[in-house]
Amino acid sequence: MGEQKRKQDTKPKFIFGKKNYKFMFIGLLCIAIGFIFMAGGGNDDPNVFNPEIYNFRRIRLAPTLILLGFGIQIYAILLNPDKTNSNK
Repeated sequence: MGEQKRKQDTKPKFIFGKKNYKFMFIGLLCIAIGFIFMAGGGNDDPNVFNPEIYNFRRIRLAPTLILLGFGIQIYAILLNPDKTNSNK
């Protein structure tokens, strides 16, 4: 009898809350966009140099977006979903 009551009282609790998953999705989206921006720029003929590979989007913007996405992922993992606002 006591074991059944204990099983009824315990509710499965998730480690992350809804807010954590939102931030994780935003971080994954930033990382994916960064890798998409980094793609391309090749050339079919290896004897012809394509200076497009060294443009701002591939050298500065894409790595910045990827690092920002990883930062958001770390924030999402460390965010405490049980923390309530005490200023209310």
